Amino acid sequence: MVSIADVASLAGVSPTTVSHTLSGKRKVSDEVQQRVHDAMEKLAYLPHRAAQNLALGMTRIVAMLVPDVGDEFFAILTKGAEGVASSRGYNILLCNTGFNHEREVLYLEMLRGKAVDGVIYAAGAEMTGEELTRLLGDIPLVHVDEEIEGSRTVAVVSDNVTGGRLAAEHLLEYGHHKALVLAGEEHLISSTQRVEGFLSTWTAAGGIATVSRGALTIDGGTAALQACIGDITDNDFTAVFAVNDLMAHAAIQELQAMKLRVPEDVSVVGFDDISLARRSQPTITSVHQDIAGLGSKAAEILLDSLEHKSPPQPHREILSVTLIARASSGESRFSPTPVSSQP
Repeated sequence: MVSIADVASLAGVSPTTVSHTLSGKRKVSDEVQQRVHDAMEKLAYLPHRAAQNLALGMTRIVAMLVPDVGDEFFAILTKGAEGVASSRGYNILLCNTGFNHEREVLYLEMLRGKAVDGVIYAAGAEMTGEELTRLLGDIPLVHVDEEIEGSRTVAVVSDNVTGGRLAAEHLLEYGHHKALVLAGEEHLISSTQRVEGFLSTWTAAGGIATVSRGALTIDGGTAALQACIGDITDNDFTAVFAVNDLMAHAAIQELQAMKLRVPEDVSVVGFDDISLARRSQPTITSVHQDIAGLGSKAAEILLDSLEHKSPPQPHREILSVTLIARASSGESRFSPTPVSSQP
C-alpha cells in the first residue's frame, strides 16, 4: 500500500509537507504542491479522507435542511450549495423537513448529536431564533431563502420587497387597480416582504387588494384563490399576484376552470421564475431570483467561516431580483387607454 512517506520520497519533500499540502493547514508553495500532486498521481495514492478530517477536527460534512426536496425551487437551491461544497471538498447531508415543525426539530436535534461541521437552513415551518439556538447550540449556521425572527446569524435572501414592488408596478402599468394577492403563511418572512413590497406600491397608486394565504404549493394556491372567488367574479378584480410560481400556476388553472381568460380577463404574476413559469399555458410573468446563487452564496459563507474557525457574523446578504414579463399578464379589460404589449 502506498503511503505518505512514498509520496514524500518521490516528490523530494518531507512527509510533513505532504500532510500540509493535503490539509491546507499551512502554506505550501505552488511549485511544491504541484510536485506532491504529481507524485500522488504517479503512485495512484489516495489520501485517507477520514483520517485527514479527524486530524483537522472536522467531518467535512454540511447539513442542508429544505422543506421539500421534490420542489424545483429547493432542488435548484440545494444544487447551488452542493456545487460549492463539492468544489471545496465537503459533502452535503440533505434533510427534507416537509414544512413540518416536528420534523425540523427532529433533524436539528439529530444534527447536534451527530458530527456535522455546519448547517445551511432553508426554513419552512414556524421556528423562533431562541428555539433554533437551543436545538443547534454553537454549530455554525447560515439561513438561506428564509429568515428566522430573532436568529443571530447570516441570512442569504433575495430582495423580496423590491420583487413585490416590481410586480405591482408591472400590473399598474397595464391599468390594473384591483388585485388578489396569494400569500404564504404569516410566519414566512419572505412571503410577508413580497406582500409588503407589492401593497406599499399598489395602495400608494390607489389600488385595491385582498390578501389570501395558503401553503406555498399548487394545492395551497388553489385553496387561497378559491377562498376569494367573489373578488374575481363579483368585484371586478383583474389581477393576481402570487408570492411563488406554484401558487401562480394554480391560480391560472383555477381561473381557466372558471372560464376566465388569462390575461384577457385576469392577469397573473408569480415569483421565483422556475421552469414551470416557462412551461405553463400561458407562460407566467414572474419575478426572477437567482435561486442557485442563493445556495452557492450560503455555502460560501458557511465554508469560509469553518475554514477560518470563526462563526458567521450576523448580517443579511441580499441578492437582486428582476421581473420577467411573459404571456400571463396584459392590459386590464377596464383600462381606458391601450397599453403597448410587452416583448
